Amino acid sequence: MTHALSRRRFLSVSAAIAMIPSAAAASIPVARWQGVALGAGASMQLVGLSDTEAAPIFAQIEQEVSRLENIFSLYRENSVLSQLNRLGAIDNPPSELLELLSIASTIHSATDGAFDPTIQPLWALYAGAASEGKSPSAAEISDTRAYVGWKKLYFDSTLVRFEQTGMALTLNGIAQGYITDRVAALLRAHGFDNVMINMGEISALGNRLDGMPWLAGIVTPDGALVGQIELKNRALATSATLGTVLDGTGKLGHIIDPKSGRPGNAHRLVSVSADRAVLADGLSTAFSMMPLNVINKILPAFDNARLEINV
Repeated sequence: MTHALSRRRFLSVSAAIAMIPSAAAASIPVARWQGVALGAGASMQLVGLSDTEAAPIFAQIEQEVSRLENIFSLYRENSVLSQLNRLGAIDNPPSELLELLSIASTIHSATDGAFDPTIQPLWALYAGAASEGKSPSAAEISDTRAYVGWKKLYFDSTLVRFEQTGMALTLNGIAQGYITDRVAALLRAHGFDNVMINMGEISALGNRLDGMPWLAGIVTPDGALVGQIELKNRALATSATLGTVLDGTGKLGHIIDPKSGRPGNAHRLVSVSADRAVLADGLSTAFSMMPLNVINKILPAFDNARLEINV
């Protein structure tokens, strides 16, 4: 079973070319775009550019996001990831996939296996049961866990392969952060030094128009604001266990603990900041299943990573 990238309802990019006094801000042109990215409604606004000037930048962002979705997406049947899950192996994998698998491997090791993208067979089991209005049995969970295990995934520059038939991979717990970083790099290459990007995860470069750090709000799936974080040259990722639910009662969240085979519920919501969105994304996913004392032991292994909120 495949599914669209989850936890993503509204994606946006906003940017300012320079710190401009607020009195002059009213006369500054703002180019705006609306569309779809990562399977969700998306918007962008670039302050200081006309629509004509911004059009090629918007087009490049759309193209880059689509290109990366063709590698990482589970809901595109011909994506590289979908082919891997269908065939069990792919030759000559794209460099972006290898880079992301390498980062995932680092997080997997540091979290003692709490972060494990080979969890996809269990996710599919729960999603399939939910579509029939039921939950999987203990025996089904136990049987499916046999197909989960990061050590049974082999990858190098020429090959990505599952060591066991029936395995599958999901990158939904980390790919959004990776794509966010790539969009940030694209905008930086165009000279945007003051940018706030929200592609499901947040990357903040420089400052707002008023010279102050960007301010990111953290909300629960039901819309309650639980915190605000100042960001400058920093990324923020938030994982909510009930951001997507796998049962009719709304009690089974989509973040599954690979060790137990059951949805993790150590925290309702976890926000992590780091110098890269991909790192914040992967850590927030893993920390959703881990007690606070264990999280605090892991954080020093990642320079500049911080647990911002856990509830």
